[in-house]
Amino acid sequence: MKSTKPPVNARFLVNVLVKALLLFLVFNLLFTWINPLPWLGRISAYNLLFPGRLRLPFGEVPDQAYNLSLFSLDAMFASHEVSRPKAKDEYRVLVVGDSSVWGTLLTPIQTLTGQINAGGYHALDGRLIKAYNLGYPTITLSKDLLIMSHLRAYQPDLIVWMVTLEAFPRTVQLTSPIVQHNPQEIRALIQAFQLNLDAHDPAFVDPTFLQRTIVGQRRALADLFRLQMYGILWSATGIDQYYPATYDLRANDQTADASFQGLQPPHLSPNDLSLDVLEAGMKMYSQVPVLLVNEPMFISNGANSDIRYNFYYPRWAYDDYRLILTNLSQEKGWHYLDLWNLVSPSEFTNSAIHLTPKGANQLAGKVAESIMNLTGISR
Repeated sequence: MKSTKPPVNARFLVNVLVKALLLFLVFNLLFTWINPLPWLGRISAYNLLFPGRLRLPFGEVPDQAYNLSLFSLDAMFASHEVSRPKAKDEYRVLVVGDSSVWGTLLTPIQTLTGQINAGGYHALDGRLIKAYNLGYPTITLSKDLLIMSHLRAYQPDLIVWMVTLEAFPRTVQLTSPIVQHNPQEIRALIQAFQLNLDAHDPAFVDPTFLQRTIVGQRRALADLFRLQMYGILWSATGIDQYYPATYDLRANDQTADASFQGLQPPHLSPNDLSLDVLEAGMKMYSQVPVLLVNEPMFISNGANSDIRYNFYYPRWAYDDYRLILTNLSQEKGWHYLDLWNLVSPSEFTNSAIHLTPKGANQLAGKVAESIMNLTGISR
């Protein structure tokens, strides 16, 4: 019995394939021209279908952290609780800094902001103090400035900027991946504030035409989707980072090396530091109070502790840094708090800047006290 199926028309198939290819090319050209990734990043189920995250997305073990690192600042902020509408009875404090603020090895409620919020502080006018964790792992002032450039949209009443010397050297300013993958924004900041940074530095990731197509952006598109999917697990568990069963403690014995980021004693010069980036952040929020805090660090007492305070800092460099920052703050009239030795050595975990819950509680008390003194806040 002969088949009743019509014969396949080879020309018809060729036409279909050609049209499909043309449509694919057109969509890729439109995608490259429109660049919808920022717009797509703002579309989020967080704060709608499930709660906003309590810290910015970051994770190197996504399947265990229910979190991941991506380079879309729009998506990162859209997933965060700070993107919720500001309540009428809320005094909004945005806290910026490195992984010590983000809270490595800490649950969200154990972090600096979590413990400030647990204190139940109120503004003089009765509004509830609500601190938001906008710290992000990697230590550079330029990364902080990039994040701060997005904060005005979230109506801050006060900004707390946590810093440490490791964030200041000029040589580290373009080493953070989040900085490298947002070259247009960083270049705009370099131009706006006349920063002493190279806008054409090869560290910047400038995508080619092909890399801006749908095919070239497939990883970024997948990350946007994965961030939404992990929101389901985050809302169900509250887990947003991987907590190892064991970890190596910060080193108490130090090397005899007295250098710091290629610099040698006896003195650190202001020209060695990216003070212009720090000043840019302060100028950016000239209409909003900014509390600048030199964060606590581990102070060792083991071998070569007479040469180095810890893994990061030789004594000569750190002592000069504190003097430079104190003098600059006094000169500029900044609100500055130096808490370098606040926390006892036993309250640091796997790094000279990562705190235990008890250490974070000590820090939260001091920062909250300074906020109250600065803004007229009362318990």
